[in-house]
Amino acid sequence: MIDLHCHVLPGIDDGPATLEESLALARAEAAGGVREIVATPHVSWDHPNVSADIAERVVELNGHLREAGIEVSVRPGAELAFTRIADIPEPELAALSLGGGPWLLVEPPFTPSVVGLENVVAGLRARGHEVVLAHPERCPAFQRDPETLRRLVSSGVACSITAGSLVGRFGRHVQRFALALVAEELVHNVASDAHDDSRRPPGLAAELERAGLAGLAPWATEAVPAAMLAGEPLPARPESIGLVVPPAGLFSQLRQRLARGRAA
Repeated sequence: MIDLHCHVLPGIDDGPATLEESLALARAEAAGGVREIVATPHVSWDHPNVSADIAERVVELNGHLREAGIEVSVRPGAELAFTRIADIPEPELAALSLGGGPWLLVEPPFTPSVVGLENVVAGLRARGHEVVLAHPERCPAFQRDPETLRRLVSSGVACSITAGSLVGRFGRHVQRFALALVAEELVHNVASDAHDDSRRPPGLAAELERAGLAGLAPWATEAVPAAMLAGEPLPARPESIGLVVPPAGLFSQLRQRLARGRAA
């Protein structure tokens, strides 16, 4: 599997503080069946990281992984706060892409509204970047107005949800919303968004199995991220994924809102 969103680099953001913690996280990833990690440190006002430093740290970490016999490789990337994007020069944006491909991982705000996000995303795509949204299921604005998310997906944006969301790690409401998004085919990738090996541990296959979505794993954790990193068209989602339908309340509300949007 490929983990498209992981805070594995030491001492660069709110992920591992030390090399030992990074190695522990990578070791847990390998034990869970991950063979490749995209390092996605925050690029935000709190963590003003730059591509050159990220790339250097990735090279260093890969060397330590080989020395430790941990069979997982790391590629450079970033998690871009949408409020920072306007201030990042175009060459730097390209250098912050996932694995050197065309996709940028954009983090929506944890706020009740996402004013300006659609314009920012449209601007990125007009300049040739592809956009994948990080953990949209945890964005309060999308929870309140899933139609905004549907418009973004319809325009060509992809969604990467956190595996832990599917099993209640971020609360019941987020879990139900994540399952509803999967059911509505608004999800393209499942990643760990791991920050360490204990408090925010990695996990992909086990979480998908617990959520009744094991059939989604080959597509969401292998085929789609591989295509993103290679700059190839995203493969079609399998028709049958064995979905466990979330409780009726939120699921029904989401379906009704999306149906109204399609009829408009």
